[in-house]
Amino acid sequence: MNNSLNPVELIGFSSGGELRSDAFYQAMVNAVDVGILAVNTSGMVILANRAVRESFGAFQGVHLNDVLPDLWPKVAQRLLGHARNTEISVRGIESNFLVRVSPMLLDQEQVGAVCVFVESTELEEMAKQMEFYQGLTRELDTIIDSSSDGLWICDAEANVVRINPASERINNVQSQDVVGRNMRDLINARVFDRSATLEVLRTGARVNLLQQREGRKLITTAAPVFDSAGRITRVVVSERDITEIDNLQRELEDQEAIRDQYRNQMLEMQQEQQLENQQIIARSPAMLKALRQALKVANVESTVLILGPSGVGKGLFADLIHKNSERANKPLIKINCGAIPESLIESELFGYDKGAFTGAQSGGKPGYFELADGGILFLDEIAELPLPSQVKLLRFMEDGTIMRLGSTRPREVKVRILAATHRNLEQMVEEGKFRLDLYYRLKVIPILVPSLKERKECLLPLILHYIEWYAKKHKTSKRLSRAACDTLLGYPFPGNVRELMNLCERLVVMTETEVISLQDLPADVAKGDSSEATAPAQWPESMSLPQVIESTERALLAHAIKSHGCQADLAEALGVSQPTIARKLKRYGLAC
Repeated sequence: MNNSLNPVELIGFSSGGELRSDAFYQAMVNAVDVGILAVNTSGMVILANRAVRESFGAFQGVHLNDVLPDLWPKVAQRLLGHARNTEISVRGIESNFLVRVSPMLLDQEQVGAVCVFVESTELEEMAKQMEFYQGLTRELDTIIDSSSDGLWICDAEANVVRINPASERINNVQSQDVVGRNMRDLINARVFDRSATLEVLRTGARVNLLQQREGRKLITTAAPVFDSAGRITRVVVSERDITEIDNLQRELEDQEAIRDQYRNQMLEMQQEQQLENQQIIARSPAMLKALRQALKVANVESTVLILGPSGVGKGLFADLIHKNSERANKPLIKINCGAIPESLIESELFGYDKGAFTGAQSGGKPGYFELADGGILFLDEIAELPLPSQVKLLRFMEDGTIMRLGSTRPREVKVRILAATHRNLEQMVEEGKFRLDLYYRLKVIPILVPSLKERKECLLPLILHYIEWYAKKHKTSKRLSRAACDTLLGYPFPGNVRELMNLCERLVVMTETEVISLQDLPADVAKGDSSEATAPAQWPESMSLPQVIESTERALLAHAIKSHGCQADLAEALGVSQPTIARKLKRYGLAC
């Protein structure tokens, strides 16, 4: 007895119907997850399972070209035997499918073709991601290999994973000789003297090293790479050859030094031009030094203390600093601390709010500090500032804020301080009349302006300049006689430049004739000081030969008068006649 059962009997179909057999095979292909479609040699669909029907609307008896026009040409070529097994991607209603076309043979004769549809959406996404990552990997490889800096990549055990061509060139090694080796072994083999990788693995932090290799100077930077658990998985080391950069830096420093030299020369020329444009008379070394210092500190924000006797022109230095500073377009407020009553000095400097004191303006008043905001405040005669005001000035110089009288709100002002005095501040500090801390705050950059006695070279140019200047001012024409000029050169000018200016204006205004003679000079000036009438070691370049001769002649006469009591003895000693001596003494304003 044959116990085997055919498929039809297994599903309960009778042995007599082909339709039941077709239903069996249809149920079988419907149970498959992939799509199955069969066509005859004419392209008519003779079998389509549920997946194909739902995705493409392909039913039995429909021509393949009507439902899948993109697939039909491939199937047709396969039916004609012009192609082997073919794969093509087609788009379904909701998904993409990869279709494999295979011949259907019966007794070695091709009777159609079978198309198997496999959903490929996820496969395509995976393929795209793989392609993206492959492209990214190639891009990273290109970047690493193209870098001019050397790159080393080591694992957590200090084994070399990779180096780029720049590292090969910098270290004079080949990749195949070091990749896979441990950095400790490379150091023991004296390939390297130090390893930034080992330092990173030891410290767990970023490391920077400066190394020398075969006459080359390298900067090595090693950075750890951590996993999600905080463990080091890789160490990336970058190397930069700074030998050429170091050489270029030295060349730049040399060029900078040369440029600074030229700049200083040009600055000196510019400063001399500025002094000429501002009609500042400076011939003596001491005065030139003071002016150069003023022009130099004008470009910074430091506090300047201008020292010197009364009348030397300390205010002129303040003007010079302001004009050549970055605050030139901002106000320069000048205050004479000795000219303001002590009871009003604080309100004038720092201002006051409404109701600060009896008689105060109803809306308050800003002080000089607020008026000079953004500019410069010149405190002349700073030694006369009362001690309470010194405290408030010190507070401003420490934190840049002031407080009006009667106010509780500090105000921030941006003011540069210039101060000046003719008094000895150090002595005042010892006497307790000036605060020591304020003194050192003010004396950041001291500039000493020389007196007129210390700048003899400037005396004659100053006299000639101011005679001409006041003559133009008063629209007249005046000039000095040689005797008057010589007498003025012998006068000590205890009031310095201020006295000289006042005297020149007086001579221009009060002289009746064009020539200012010896008789026009004030008695105290004409009398002079014979002890000062000595020939200078070097005459100013601006003096002519006749002026030098006359000045020397007067000095000689003044010196001879000390030894001889009368004109006759003086004439005999000098080898001239007595009338000549009398005429010259009168000319130069001297007497026996």
